[in-house]
Amino acid sequence: MSTPDQGLVEDAAWLAREVAEDLSSVLLTLYPDAETLDTLHPGETDLATANAVTRAVAAVMAEEGVDIFVQRADRGAFRRALAGRAETPVLRRAWVDRERLLRGADAWRALGLPAPPGAPAPEFPAAPGPVAEDLLVVYADRENGEFEGLVNDLLQCGRGDVLDLALRKMEDRHSAENAADLRADLLAIAGGAELGPSGWAELIALPVALSSTAPDALAIAEGLIASGGLAPSEQLRLLPGWRSPTDIEALSPLAMRRILTDLAEGREPRDLPPGDTDDLVRSGFGVLVGLRIDWNLAIWDEIAAAGGLPEEEEPEAEETPESRAQAKAIEAWRARVAAETGGSVPLDLVPLAETDDVIATFLDEAAGQVPGLDRIRDFLTEAEDQAEGAEVVCQPAITGEGLELAAYTAAGRPLGVLALQATDLPAPPEAMLGLIGGWVRLVEHPPRG
Repeated sequence: MSTPDQGLVEDAAWLAREVAEDLSSVLLTLYPDAETLDTLHPGETDLATANAVTRAVAAVMAEEGVDIFVQRADRGAFRRALAGRAETPVLRRAWVDRERLLRGADAWRALGLPAPPGAPAPEFPAAPGPVAEDLLVVYADRENGEFEGLVNDLLQCGRGDVLDLALRKMEDRHSAENAADLRADLLAIAGGAELGPSGWAELIALPVALSSTAPDALAIAEGLIASGGLAPSEQLRLLPGWRSPTDIEALSPLAMRRILTDLAEGREPRDLPPGDTDDLVRSGFGVLVGLRIDWNLAIWDEIAAAGGLPEEEEPEAEETPESRAQAKAIEAWRARVAAETGGSVPLDLVPLAETDDVIATFLDEAAGQVPGLDRIRDFLTEAEDQAEGAEVVCQPAITGEGLELAAYTAAGRPLGVLALQATDLPAPPEAMLGLIGGWVRLVEHPPRG
């Protein structure tokens, strides 16, 4: 093998040190042979120099605290990824073998270099009080990043006791509303982290308003992924079973982070098992849960070609041709789901911690669309008044193109009947069950006293 060009290696190391402070992670490529190198970068350099540059950049970046990803170039995978596209230098440099990236000890073994020592784990006193006070202090000025950093350290150490105490202190000193805001911020931080195959992953939810039966969750997930409505840098991995909105709402920040870790490592989440589909249909909503992986990785080949990091682009307009096309694809997919499932309606794809919010928004918006929905709400309110504190349940019945609701107490006392025609409803009667189930528990038969 030829001797590496030390001048090029030193130049690369210098550039790596210049840009490292602006990076959290970087992707480097190793080449197994000259033919593969020439396929990806024809005529640019020799094999010994290319791999020496990769190792030198890795060593420098690691010293500066940058997370290292490594891919072994593969001509077959490269050809498959670029099939049907013009092989420009820009596309060659941007190629990422998503399925086989190496990270951590695996990456350093591939490089043939010793793994650098890991950062020491954060340490906190056993008593939660002082740290909970510190958390509330940095929360008051959370724009500087200290709050998020401290929360991530506490999650890493499993210190749910500190987070719980901070929430109690917030409610005691201020209000339940302030504590709810703090909890929402803790859950949002817990639901995303520098994990997974690309360096960043977050938990996502797809709530679905269910009709009279729970459709195939896996088919809906696969349809969304194949819809063309996702950005090229966005990858979804959705679990096959339905989850309960109630179970999601009850998650603690620590449980949220455990779910994120489980999914990033390819495990079923211990803290969020599949829900009972009969219960979900009665409640009106089921949720698909999964991982959204961000593939906007910094790629060393692109940095080297540009002589530095690319300048930050101006923020794009709210709508671009690409975003409009993606939105149309999502709407077409949503319409197909409704048609194929008898009226189940997928809502927006959101971070897992926002599941309850998007369902509440859907219910509020739906209630204002058609006067018939106001009649349903008024009917349920009157039934609740008659029930005098007892739980109200409804038995729905589809009558031709209309819908009939019979209200009872859970003990079986009749509370009234409401009949609606198709013109009173914003969707077919079957599709209305998921919406109404969000307001009142639905039953198949009148309860017995």
